Amino acid sequence: MIRIILIDDHAIIRDGIRSLLREEPGIEVVGEAGSGEELLNTLATTPCDVVVLDLNMPGTDGFATIPQLRQHYPEVRILVLSMLDNERYVAQAIDLGASGYALKSTGRAELLYAIKTVAAGRPYLCTIIGLALLRKMHSLESPNGATARAASGLSKRELEVLTLIAEGLTNAEIADKLFTSKRTIETHRQNIIEKTQAKNTAALIKYAVSQGMLTD
Repeated sequence: MIRIILIDDHAIIRDGIRSLLREEPGIEVVGEAGSGEELLNTLATTPCDVVVLDLNMPGTDGFATIPQLRQHYPEVRILVLSMLDNERYVAQAIDLGASGYALKSTGRAELLYAIKTVAAGRPYLCTIIGLALLRKMHSLESPNGATARAASGLSKRELEVLTLIAEGLTNAEIADKLFTSKRTIETHRQNIIEKTQAKNTAALIKYAVSQGMLTD
């Protein structure tokens, strides 16, 4: 039996995950927590095999919780379940000691597979993130893509902002996603426009795609 504790500051998310796992043989949700502090208190009296952990929480967030789990409960496997799909956050969570990383858009079948994989002591990375990393590696290895990035003069962070602009996010939404201020994103956006000499956002995205800086 794989014993699980769910950690998310939104009760409705915990309820949804519990519902998904309720009928699965061999898996039992033995506890819930709404924060890192609450999780550590719960583990003191409720042993488990896998914690399904959100990253973006008030107080002690997931990034701060992972090292504490590794220190005090090294036998517990950590599966991050987050909306954060930026490779920087994925790498940070894994470096801190997470056993696996999945997105909240993950379906039931893949979530079950992720839980069973990390419970068995194997690493796990969800399909969406894995494919995105492969596409990025291919793009970076492409001579045309590398030349376009170098020619644009954009920094790594500016390329991240450009990608999120292309996804239709507002400055405020980008700031939340990258854990920075709206003013900083506005500055990045202005720098991107100046470097690419695009007159507006539509022209900017069209230029970026044509130069291989983004995929369609």
